[in-house]
Amino acid sequence: MDAALSLSKVSKRYGAFQAVNELSFDVAPGHIFGFLGPNGAGKTTSIRMALGLVEPTAGSISILGSDDARKVRNRIGFLPEERGLYRRMTPIEAVVFFAGLKGVPSSVAKKRGIAMLEAQGLGAAMKRPMKALSKGMAQKVQLITALAHEPDLVILDEPFSGLDPVNQQSLETLIRDLAKRGATVIFSTHVMAHAERLCERVVLLAKGRKAFDGTVDEARAAAPRRLILEGAVTDDQIKALPGVAEVTTDEAGVRTASLSPGAQAYDTLRAAFTAGLPLTRFEVREPSLHDAFIVLTEGA
Repeated sequence: MDAALSLSKVSKRYGAFQAVNELSFDVAPGHIFGFLGPNGAGKTTSIRMALGLVEPTAGSISILGSDDARKVRNRIGFLPEERGLYRRMTPIEAVVFFAGLKGVPSSVAKKRGIAMLEAQGLGAAMKRPMKALSKGMAQKVQLITALAHEPDLVILDEPFSGLDPVNQQSLETLIRDLAKRGATVIFSTHVMAHAERLCERVVLLAKGRKAFDGTVDEARAAAPRRLILEGAVTDDQIKALPGVAEVTTDEAGVRTASLSPGAQAYDTLRAAFTAGLPLTRFEVREPSLHDAFIVLTEGA
C-alpha cells in the first residue's frame, strides 16, 4: 500500500543554516505517527515542506500519492503551530467557512460543526465571538476547523501546546477516533509522553537529522533498564553486582543502577541477596520514550 506521506532525502537550507538534512521516512495509511524532537529540531520546517508551503532545497516528497500537496489539499487537514482564527467569527461560523474552502456544502459543514463542537464541550460557546473564548477553547475550535471536511490525512503541529491536562486527554481521544475511522494522523511534539501513549511508529529528529525511525517499543529498547535501590549499601557494592553498568545516587540516598544491554534484573536481585546486601527497595524501571530519545540523540 502506498504511503500516506513519504519523504526521500529531503533537505532545507536557509543560507548557511541547515534546518533539515537528508530526511527520509514513510507514513503508512491509517496509522498514528509521531514526529518527535526538541524545539528547533526541524519538525515544523519538515511539515511545511510536506504541505507545499516551503520548497525543499533537495529531495522528493509524496503526499497521498501526489508530488504536490496543493493537488490533494481537500483531503488534508492541518493544524499549524501558530494558532489563529478570525476574532469576530463565532466557532460555528469558522467551521462552516473553513470547511467550505475544502469543498464542503455549508449545510453539511454546519451540521458536522455543531456535532463536533458539542462533542468537545463547546456547544454553549458556538455562537460567541472567538475573541471571547479562552485560549484552550479557541485551540479546540481551530482543531475542529481542520477536521470538519473529514480529511484522509491529518497533520497536527504541536497540538498539545497550551492545553490543560483534561483537554490534552480529550485531544488524545480525538486522535484515536480519527485513526479508527481510517484517517492517517501525523503529529509533531517535543513531549514524548503523548507519543508514547498514541503512536504506532515514530521518527526522532535532532538538529535536522533523523535519529530514529521505528516503533515505540523499538525505540525504548535502545535505552537501558534501570533499578531503583535503597538500603545501607555503597555504590561500589551495587557496581559489583552482575549486569550493573552505572550507578548514580541522589540527595536522598536513592541509587539508580543502569543495567547493561541484555542483563536480567532477576540475576542482579539474586546476586544482591546472595551477597547479603540489606536492600529495603528493589524496583525495576522500564525505559520511557524520553529515555530512549536522550540515548538515540546523544543528548542533542
